Amino acid sequence: MNKEKTGKLWKIIQETGEYLQKKLPDHPNHPKGRNAYAHVALSVKNKFGLSYKDIDDKDFKKVIEYLDFLKKNPN
Repeated sequence: MNKEKTGKLWKIIQETGEYLQKKLPDHPNHPKGRNAYAHVALSVKNKFGLSYKDIDDKDFKKVIEYLDFLKKNPN
């Protein structure tokens, strides 16, 4: 992904993580609470098979749509 889109995407990932703080359900592997920022970054990597920086420019909109999905469906 080009540098401009990478910067925009990182900002949206951070905003999504902030939005999900304290909205993620409890999990036995995280007794002190879940890290929403790590959850978002890992979810993107799992969904697209790449770090957000390595996703193709043409998939930028798909990643944004997926981040909106994560906001609506915290898990």
